[in-house]
Amino acid sequence: MEKNEKAGTADEPNFEYRGLKAMPFIIGNETFENLGTVGTSSNLLVYLTAVFNMKSITAVTLINIFYGTTNLGTLVGAFLCDTYFGRYKTLGFATVASFMGMLVITLTALISKLHPPHCEIEQTGTCIGPTSWQIAFLLLGFGLLVIGASGIRPCNLAFGADQFNPITESGKRGLSSFFNWWYFTGTVAMMISLTLVIYVQSDVSWALGLAIPTFLMLLACVLFFMGTRIYVKLEPKGSPLKSVVQVIVAAARKRQLKLPEQPWLTLFSHVPSNSINSKLPYTDQFRFLDKGAIITPEDQINSEGLAADPWRLSSIQQVEEVKCLMRVIPIWASAIIYYVALAQQQTYTVFQSLQSDRHLGHSNFKIPAASYSIFSMLGLIIWIPIYDRIMVPLLQRFTGKEGGITVLQKMGVGMFLSIVTMLVSAFVEHQRRTLALCEPTLRIDPRRGAISSMSGLWFIPQLTLVGVSEAFTVIAQVEFFYKQFPESMRSVGGSFSFLGVAVSSYLSSFLVSTVHRMTAGAASGNWLPEDLNKGRLDYFYYLVAALGVINLGYFLLCAKWYKYKGSACSTQEVPMERVESEKPLV
Repeated sequence: MEKNEKAGTADEPNFEYRGLKAMPFIIGNETFENLGTVGTSSNLLVYLTAVFNMKSITAVTLINIFYGTTNLGTLVGAFLCDTYFGRYKTLGFATVASFMGMLVITLTALISKLHPPHCEIEQTGTCIGPTSWQIAFLLLGFGLLVIGASGIRPCNLAFGADQFNPITESGKRGLSSFFNWWYFTGTVAMMISLTLVIYVQSDVSWALGLAIPTFLMLLACVLFFMGTRIYVKLEPKGSPLKSVVQVIVAAARKRQLKLPEQPWLTLFSHVPSNSINSKLPYTDQFRFLDKGAIITPEDQINSEGLAADPWRLSSIQQVEEVKCLMRVIPIWASAIIYYVALAQQQTYTVFQSLQSDRHLGHSNFKIPAASYSIFSMLGLIIWIPIYDRIMVPLLQRFTGKEGGITVLQKMGVGMFLSIVTMLVSAFVEHQRRTLALCEPTLRIDPRRGAISSMSGLWFIPQLTLVGVSEAFTVIAQVEFFYKQFPESMRSVGGSFSFLGVAVSSYLSSFLVSTVHRMTAGAASGNWLPEDLNKGRLDYFYYLVAALGVINLGYFLLCAKWYKYKGSACSTQEVPMERVESEKPLV
């Protein structure tokens, strides 16, 4: 057991760090949460079309909005956690909300009145869609899942890290072990969910397949609350976003003032001794914010050296922290189109596989359509150790840089691979469609059309490329946001990746709807109809690839302009204070 006084003032409480004892409860909660929600969310597209009889275009739009809102909610969850509730209360509430959401969706499959009757298109030629109240009940489940994910995703890992003393050697070793086990069990849980759980849902029973993860989500709740007595529960200290707003307001109030010739010498530069943020050198980007640190006769300094009115006067340290945030935003924006490419592999690849030969070899076993996404995960898992153990040492010999290449270079490589992924996807879809149209004797799906003789295993290359691309861009993004945000904003930085996915989901939904509408009367026919054999999904993939090329050019310009946190980019040749080493965020 670890026992150590929490660093801070004398009136702050002492904590008993029981990291190793708390670890099973937190990792167990995360594992069962992944088992409960990942498989279900991955298979929701099939569920909406097979059970709720939705059109493909409607289901894709709804799923994109659901994914977008889920990821957008993480920013709200991080804000509420940091400002009002703390991680324990936020996680407890969110875990219960996820369980309730799973329960509601399970009921839509279990109770016949909560979903439309089974589609009898073979006899009637039409499918009866869901009623408005059936949709409302389904959306209630979606809403609860959004609330759950908004609290769990930004808080779970950080709450686990809170259980270890960051000062002692045993605490540091325990924290390293926690991260390893957290990622390992999470990955294993997702792989089980994407195979066994999805198989039960698609090929055995939707009611049973949804009831299993709902029960696992209940276990996640029980495990989390079982560890209540031994958890370290840090109190919320307020959102760092307030400081960002104060800097902007102070700069706006003093917008008429003229900046001094040597701002690094004359601007208000007090830094509190208890600040967890690294001291930042002055930079000459976004100089309009510097005006917020100009001291005027109206500004007063209290006995502690702080501005009496932080809405009128900000320190140059606060200004530089806001500049860090503003420099990150253009890089963050470049990932939106990147995630649009990834979104197509999570949606339309499912529909492609439904119109392909999903048999495994010559057996009667068929791979569930939603399970193909496991190949992207396998690509990521296999590539990471190859890159870390083989590629990085080789690259270091040529570049002399730690890690071989910079974080931004890694992101660029992943974006390039996403373009290649879309080109490969377009080629595979062209082959699938050609075989389906040229072989009229194949089995016909009454809802979707001819089933192509092309094996679904041909989707493996594009999905593997997605995994390798994520190993570069997504992992680099997490590292980038963690290192480039001020230490006090790292919870917000952790939400930025999810925020990018959220915006890309909305953009993907808009793009799909627009293309569907605009190509409805085109000479080539609708690109995205219900029956993909009658459409031109390959053209749509080429469109996304073209957007990726434009986006890659934009990213390269942003990367060239970007200055890493702590690097002085002032054009003035003056001595700079040495940047203090980054302190770990507790």
